[in-house]
Amino acid sequence: MRRASATPPSAAPGLSRPPGPRSAAGRAAWVLGACSVVLLVLVAVRWAPLMAFDDTVARACHRWAVAEHGTTRVFRVLTDWVWDPLTMRLVCVAVALGLAARPSTRWTAVWLTAACTVALLLQHGLKAAVDRPRPVWPDPVDSARQAAFPSGHAMTATVVCGLLLWLLHRHGVGRALWSTALALAALCVLGVGVTRVWLGVHWPSDVLGGWLLGGTVVAVAAAVHRRWPAPERGPVRESWSPQAP
Repeated sequence: MRRASATPPSAAPGLSRPPGPRSAAGRAAWVLGACSVVLLVLVAVRWAPLMAFDDTVARACHRWAVAEHGTTRVFRVLTDWVWDPLTMRLVCVAVALGLAARPSTRWTAVWLTAACTVALLLQHGLKAAVDRPRPVWPDPVDSARQAAFPSGHAMTATVVCGLLLWLLHRHGVGRALWSTALALAALCVLGVGVTRVWLGVHWPSDVLGGWLLGGTVVAVAAAVHRRWPAPERGPVRESWSPQAP
C-alpha cells in the first residue's frame, strides 16, 4: 500500500524563499539605527576628534580636487547626473510603476514608494534639526545648498539601491544578474560618497551618516514588508506526491 508523504511547499509564482532568518532585518535595523543615533549626537555636539578627522580628510580631498581637474570634472558629472538624488528617485518611481502594473505586486509598489518618501522626509528633517554648515573653501570646485548632515546623495543612493537589491534577492533572480546588481549598487553607494567629499561639499561624517540612515530605512522597510499582511502573499498550497513503498 502506498503512503503519501509531503514534499517541500512550492513557492507562489513570482516569490522566492525569504533571504534569511525572520529576525535578520529587525536586528540590522536596531544596529544601524543605534549607530546612526550615536553619529548624529557626535555631530550635533561637535565632538572634537570627529571634527578634526572631518577637517583633515576634507582638506586633503580638496587639494586633490583642485589639482586633478580631469577627475574632478568626471566626479561632477557622476554626482550631478548619474548619482543625483532625483535620478535615483526616478529609477525608484519607474520600478514602482512596473510593480503597480501587476495586481499581485501593487502592495510592493506602495511599500517601495512609502519607504522612499519616509527616507526623504527623514533626510530633510535631520538637515533642518542639525543645521550643520558645509565646508567652505577659497577656491571651491562645486557648490551645494541646504545643510550638510546627512548627505542626501549618500542616503538616497543607499535607500534606492538597498530596496531594489532586497526585492531582487527576495524574488530569486539568477546568480549572474544578482552579482551584477550587487556590484552596481556598491559602486553607486560608495562612489557617490567619495564624490561628495572630493568635491568639497560634504564632510566625511555627513556621508557616513547618509549611509547609516539609509541602511536603517532599508532594514526597517524590509522588516515591514515581511510582517505586513500583503495581498500578493496568498496561502502557499502544499503539494503531495505518491512514492513507492
